[in-house]
Amino acid sequence: MKSKADAPLTPAVLHILLALSTEERHGYGIMKQVERESHGKVKMGPGTLYGSLGRMMDAGLIREGDKRVDPAMDDERRIYYTLTGPGRKALSAELDRYREVVAVATEKRITPNAFADGI
Repeated sequence: MKSKADAPLTPAVLHILLALSTEERHGYGIMKQVERESHGKVKMGPGTLYGSLGRMMDAGLIREGDKRVDPAMDDERRIYYTLTGPGRKALSAELDRYREVVAVATEKRITPNAFADGI
């Protein structure tokens, strides 16, 4: 039986973990990074972002860092978020799941346009 920690991640959580995988970011920075990394296909609003961040902190996947000024933004102090060890493990496990799915699709020779005609 799989534990809750091994459960697949929601798309929002996956994108947030990816955004935090290289450096600490504040909320607005996470939203912009997700949008950049998804080439504009994923736009996360504040409700989704901060709701997800709260659940992720409760689950131990991320933690709050220090409050500090983002010189590129303004004088306002912002809370930065960072991955924890369990957060890195969850991201790694999720990426392994995606690799397995892609391997199956490759083995079946399913191409990105295989179902374009709706067949």
